[in-house]
Amino acid sequence: MQRLIPTLRRDQVAEGLISVINTLQICAKEISYRLHQGELAGVLGSTLDENIQGETQKKLDVLSNQLLKDILLENKFVRAVASEEEEGIVDGFDDGKYLIAFDPLDGSSNIDINSMVGTIFSVLPAPTDQRSGTDMFLQPGNQQLMAGYVLYGPSTMLVFTTGKGVRVFTLDTTVGEFLLTDENVEIPTDTCEFAINMSNYRHWQPEMRSYIDDLLAGETGPRCKNFNMRWIAAMVADVHRVLCRGGLFTYPWDNRKPGKPYKLRLMYEGNPMAYLVEQAGGKAHSGEQRIMDIEPNDIHQRIGVILGSANEVDTCLSYLQGSHSEPSNV
Repeated sequence: MQRLIPTLRRDQVAEGLISVINTLQICAKEISYRLHQGELAGVLGSTLDENIQGETQKKLDVLSNQLLKDILLENKFVRAVASEEEEGIVDGFDDGKYLIAFDPLDGSSNIDINSMVGTIFSVLPAPTDQRSGTDMFLQPGNQQLMAGYVLYGPSTMLVFTTGKGVRVFTLDTTVGEFLLTDENVEIPTDTCEFAINMSNYRHWQPEMRSYIDDLLAGETGPRCKNFNMRWIAAMVADVHRVLCRGGLFTYPWDNRKPGKPYKLRLMYEGNPMAYLVEQAGGKAHSGEQRIMDIEPNDIHQRIGVILGSANEVDTCLSYLQGSHSEPSNV
């Protein structure tokens, strides 16, 4: 099997970007080790603190965030980093070529039940103009140079794209190396599986409720086929399933909190996952526009997310945009 760095060089990835990927995989190995130690490492449970999102931090949230910051900022190619867990950015090297945005431990509510979690990352070019601070990161997702995630499950997997398709590497713990296990991930165009947090049903807009109702109606409903529902409560795990076998993942608009109608963050979740899904032949939309075309106005901006198998994303959008007429049974 092919190792990570030689594979990247074969793809003619820039040496600076290879250095960043190498740094990320070093972080991933350390986080993976701590996670798989579990209670033995004394890292389970919550802290008494909240992050910038107003969410209670797990001990491993804090540890993972600090690991990523410390190790990435030692890399001379890193201009600055932005974390979902922190209010502002942290500067690196003034002449660094890359900006890294990351969610250090997505799905951290799953930690204490030994379920899947992951690290999501997005790499942007450092601007060549006079922008500084958080303004440097306010680039649409279509400017990403690389995006991906590390999934900490029964095996630890590194899934990423540099714009040449989606690659999957699996950590061989016997030698401590990520080895290539899937060279060209492709999402099926059609699907009969979806992922959504059904507990929020009553809070969705009527069009989204109608779409889900028709999925649940199965072969006797207007879609004329049965759908399965899956929900792991970690975006990284739900998107991984979509990449592996197709499906639709959505976290749509809801009215639970006035002024905060969306849950997922554009920079740390929406853009990197959209890049991966599109590179695998799927679609990723906010409900209003293609996710990677959104011009960000804040590093913690939240958006709606609908992504996965292309035909199913189109069908969902047809409900939301009021153009749904004849039922689709593809």
